[in-house]
Amino acid sequence: MVQVKIYGIRERLGAVRETLSDIIHSCLTKALGIPEEKRFQRFIGLDKAEFVFPADRSEHYTIVEIMLLEGRSAETKKNLIRLLYEEAGACGLTENDLEIMLFEVPRGHWGIRGKPADELR
Repeated sequence: MVQVKIYGIRERLGAVRETLSDIIHSCLTKALGIPEEKRFQRFIGLDKAEFVFPADRSEHYTIVEIMLLEGRSAETKKNLIRLLYEEAGACGLTENDLEIMLFEVPRGHWGIRGKPADELR
């Protein structure tokens, strides 16, 4: 199970939403084996005044937060980050304008289909 939040300036995100969504999901599929039909993403577009970031970032600055069930190896997670940086250029994101955070959640802390995830089979 993986949930993704993508933050950026509203107009910029709107212009690249479909491409970026495809890139993120493709990377999750390649790196983590997420099934093609299991796409869980939320694009959160902010007004310029609501999104404060350092002057060395451009208006393309984008934050990708990926929440996943714990248990994957460090190398697998690093591979996902590398893939995202490699592919993000297709929608105009530079390495300086993309930040990626992975958050691991214990299975018992995630509710899916009416149960804690550690009770699912």
